[in-house]
Amino acid sequence: MTRQFLLIFSILVISGCDLFVEKEEIILPGDRISVLLHQRTINADPELADARILLPAPSPNDDWPQAGGYANHAMHHMQTANVLGEQWRADVGEGASDEERIVSTPIVAAGMVFALDADSGLTALNADNGKLIWSTALAPEDEEDDGHISGGLAYYKGRVFITTGFGDVVAVDAGSGQEIWREYVRGPMRSAPTVRSGRVFALTIDNRLLALNAENGETLWTHAGIGESANLLGGGSPAVDGNIVVVPYSSGELVALDIETGNLLWSDTLTVIRRTESVSTLSHIRGNPVIDRGRVIAVSHGGIMASIDISSGQRVWDRELGGMGTPWVAGDYIYVLTNDAEIACLSRNDGRIFWVRGLPRFEDPEDRVDPIVWSGPILASDRLIVTGSHGEAWAISPYRGNLLGRIELPDNISVAPVLAGGTVYFLADNASVVAYH
Repeated sequence: MTRQFLLIFSILVISGCDLFVEKEEIILPGDRISVLLHQRTINADPELADARILLPAPSPNDDWPQAGGYANHAMHHMQTANVLGEQWRADVGEGASDEERIVSTPIVAAGMVFALDADSGLTALNADNGKLIWSTALAPEDEEDDGHISGGLAYYKGRVFITTGFGDVVAVDAGSGQEIWREYVRGPMRSAPTVRSGRVFALTIDNRLLALNAENGETLWTHAGIGESANLLGGGSPAVDGNIVVVPYSSGELVALDIETGNLLWSDTLTVIRRTESVSTLSHIRGNPVIDRGRVIAVSHGGIMASIDISSGQRVWDRELGGMGTPWVAGDYIYVLTNDAEIACLSRNDGRIFWVRGLPRFEDPEDRVDPIVWSGPILASDRLIVTGSHGEAWAISPYRGNLLGRIELPDNISVAPVLAGGTVYFLADNASVVAYH
């Protein structure tokens, strides 16, 4: 009996390493200790304990052309295979170091994967097999050896637009990598641009938004937010829908502007008065705001998550909940990672919490060292996918929050995965792109 038990246990452990494999749940005898933490800083609403979560059916998306997917950052429930396996991996340049970091997710468009390395090198890969198409260095010649952190990428009508840590917005031909124009905007950028309606929206670290002509780089208008002496690494990208651009500033300001003129339509501040730690004084809206069916949904590191009517700027609801990532909206639900390594499912209608689950906070939980920073989530074929700075990707049920599977990746992960054409792409800190399909 002992040998049979050990054999069954070994098989279960091995199969658990496969990512997102559907299998019948087996209940083993004895005390069960979850790999997820039991501590909670937020709690589910008791009235929703038995509520059934009904998601819209997964739908295919061919591209992931900019940070957050599309310009409004609302990707809903994407479609991929029920069981995913690694298809290819490819090197895209210089990996992260103490001086240089990877903060930009890849983008996928026109059958290619575009990725920025830690040294502002841009690489285009074949999305089907990972083979190199072209690569180019974006750093100015006189600053190539200086430590820096670049912003990110966006694809629009055959061009890739890049924001850099040198204060340049650059447009290159997507097919060849040839530079088309370069505009110096007098401020480094650490968030990806957003492109819509012939305009490139670029946000500098000193809280200036610039609207540039996508054709020639001409500055159309600018808007200045409240200055902030310190902010988190990376940043949220503006969200655009219709004639409105919603801008997330590191001060915690969330502003809506007219895309034609830059005129202010409304503003809000996602901060709380109560402060208990020095880090909590950073009100940075680091995740992308999401525009979905007339609502703006955003979360700040400073401790406020809010749903705002996009027309009037009035809050529909808010919660004292802080996060550094982009909320994920699907149907009547919102999924978000909190500052305390929790993943929660909220009602899009009123912000009430259906469930909340803790994720491991430390690689060494006993000594509480080597903290894990989680990124994501994305929602793909009935699983939430999150990545950790310890080099793992986890699949979590969007219905109950239980762990479905996990895989090891080639290095630490600092950015969320992206999905296009049914393939999930991960960018590791060693500048490896790994494709799962």
